[in-house]
Amino acid sequence: MPKTILAVDDSATMLQTISLILEREGYKVVTAFDGVEGLKKLEAGERISVIITDLNMPNMDGITFTQEIRKLPKYKFTPVIMVTTESLGGKKDAGKAAGATGWIVKPFQPAQLISVIKKVSP
Repeated sequence: MPKTILAVDDSATMLQTISLILEREGYKVVTAFDGVEGLKKLEAGERISVIITDLNMPNMDGITFTQEIRKLPKYKFTPVIMVTTESLGGKKDAGKAAGATGWIVKPFQPAQLISVIKKVSP
């Protein structure tokens, strides 16, 4: 049974790109357009192995989303990877403090995304 990954990003193009990359590698991908929708998908009951989230999104940004994920017992230790155009140390530190496991700066290579996912969720 393939691992299921939740991808959260307000860009439909980015969600499509992430989905194509991961589905080619055999993963199942569930998508959401912001942190609010992402939390609803997590609460829907499907077992998610890894969460990929953008940082800057409407309604609920990636840092707040990650903080909310960490409050859910079922997802307290689920790997969270931030994928964003932000490369400043302060933002990375805030993501790490919120509970992010990894950080990838856009644009990225497909192999980089796969490598990070395999590293955080063997």
